[in-house]
Amino acid sequence: MSSGFLHLGSLRDVGAFSSHLRKLGITIPVDLDLVSPTESPLAQVFKTNRFLIGNRFAIQPMEGWDGTPDGRPSDLTIRRWQNFGRSGAKLIWGGEAVAVRHDGRANPNQLLINKSTRDDLARLRETLIAAAGPGVVVGLQLTHSGRFSRPNSRRAEPRILYHHPILDRRLDLPADYPLLTDGDIREIIEDFHSTARMAYEIGFDFVDIKHCHGYLGHEFLSAHTREGDYGGSFENRTRFLREVVEGVRAVAPGMELAVRLSAFDSIPFSKSGAPEPFEGHIPYRWGFGVNNENPIEADLAEPIQFLSLLRKLKIQLVNITGGSPYTNPHMQRPALFPPSDGYPPPEDPLIGVARHMDATRALKRLFPEMLFVGTAYTYLQDFLPFVAQPAVREGWADFVGLGRIVLSYPELARDVLEGRPLDRKRFCRTFSDCTTAPRNALPSGCYPLDERYKKSEAARHLRMFKNAARG
Repeated sequence: MSSGFLHLGSLRDVGAFSSHLRKLGITIPVDLDLVSPTESPLAQVFKTNRFLIGNRFAIQPMEGWDGTPDGRPSDLTIRRWQNFGRSGAKLIWGGEAVAVRHDGRANPNQLLINKSTRDDLARLRETLIAAAGPGVVVGLQLTHSGRFSRPNSRRAEPRILYHHPILDRRLDLPADYPLLTDGDIREIIEDFHSTARMAYEIGFDFVDIKHCHGYLGHEFLSAHTREGDYGGSFENRTRFLREVVEGVRAVAPGMELAVRLSAFDSIPFSKSGAPEPFEGHIPYRWGFGVNNENPIEADLAEPIQFLSLLRKLKIQLVNITGGSPYTNPHMQRPALFPPSDGYPPPEDPLIGVARHMDATRALKRLFPEMLFVGTAYTYLQDFLPFVAQPAVREGWADFVGLGRIVLSYPELARDVLEGRPLDRKRFCRTFSDCTTAPRNALPSGCYPLDERYKKSEAARHLRMFKNAARG
């Protein structure tokens, strides 16, 4: 099922796309031509405090749901990381989210980092680097899924910091469902320390302490109602980050640190595509980057305070995203077609793209010394390079993050940087099969366009799930 919004694939050229943006009242930068590779801002080297990054494309972290039950990469995982390497992008932001402990896995096939899987992750990194060539910087995103933990099956096993009036109801959590204690949190922090040390020994250039999309690091930032050392005040809600950073720098003093942050959010949306009723929940005390008096609106005041803390902690690498795939996926991942458990987009997805770009631009202006990766470019489809080029040139972001589009068109960045014709047939059209599949315990990949997935047994099961959802 799709909405009544215009399919971008129906636009004949970038001029028509630019006119469409004006019609919608969206002001994001668009170039009508791509400059030569030697002059392209996308080909410029970026110098951080420690690294020289070969160009301005970044690969975003994605969960594959294709690891082994004990957290090792499978053949599909290795193939995907090889594609990340040969993409042409020179900043690999994590490859994918890797859990620091079993009970924090988002799915029973998520990668784990521990003593048993350490050598497997080392080989996975080496595979990527061999495919990428020189000038690539590779990080590892470390995560605990918190409220959205499903370590053993599709059944939720939430590890929560506070009770949420809407999300608890969705998960059928009783009022006395146990919260993570301060002691539990300190154990998880120690897991971040030890796994960051392993990542350092393996050879990853940085670790990302994940603070986005409703997972544990992000939930800390909205723990206004929690008592104790890790909730209430901004100082307490950021104690997790500070203690992780302090410990990582003690055990791995050469490891660079990064944060992927949901800088804006909204109240959860229902399957009707409308926000959940919130009249009885004002001021809204369960959000971060939201207007507490009108929680369907963003408010960047605390995200700005958070970035000020990152500056104080001397963290330069920041990846800006927003929302959550579980509560408001149209904000987190603009798409024309929802996944099987989603809802039709309540707005033109281009509005969601602009929301991401505007937030990143506003934060970059305030923190010019930081490296900013932008998100939500996949929905631009054929016109992605024509927006990416001026976005980097005009300082909207330092790097253009590529997510789902790498599953369908791994060589996009390389084709742009080498001046090759772009292959229109391989652009992601946001059918959301890469989300519907893992929602049904199948590997995440591009089932419409990648022959490896298109002809697989998993594709047959996916069609069955989608047909049942339509019925």
